[in-house]
Amino acid sequence: QAQLVESGGGLVQAGGSLSLSCAAPGRTFSNYAMGWFRQAPGKERDFVTAISGSGANTYYADSVKGRFTNSKNNAKNTVYLQMDSLKHADTAVYYCAAGRQLSELKYGLADYWGQGNRVTVST
Repeated sequence: QAQLVESGGGLVQAGGSLSLSCAAPGRTFSNYAMGWFRQAPGKERDFVTAISGSGANTYYADSVKGRFTNSKNNAKNTVYLQMDSLKHADTAVYYCAAGRQLSELKYGLADYWGQGNRVTVST
């Protein structure tokens, strides 16, 4: 299965900001919806946000709405997740994903996944 390459994340204090990026080297993902999911310790993987292939439409989980921003640069085959006003509850491994159908991607039905990057928010 082709992989998406993630970078970013790390450790930050509550209230701080971090960013993640997800690249698709050697592939064109302009026709793919791109999403971010996260999995906290001992919990299932949850939907965070998704963006349409064109970048015109974005969707967010209620828990991150107003704090996270999902954007896509099709020229660079890269999607970005800017995370502001981070909370301890945002601590998780974050995964990017790509799928042809945004409606399916929101439910975790993806064609490609990233390797996951850890985000830790200290109190």
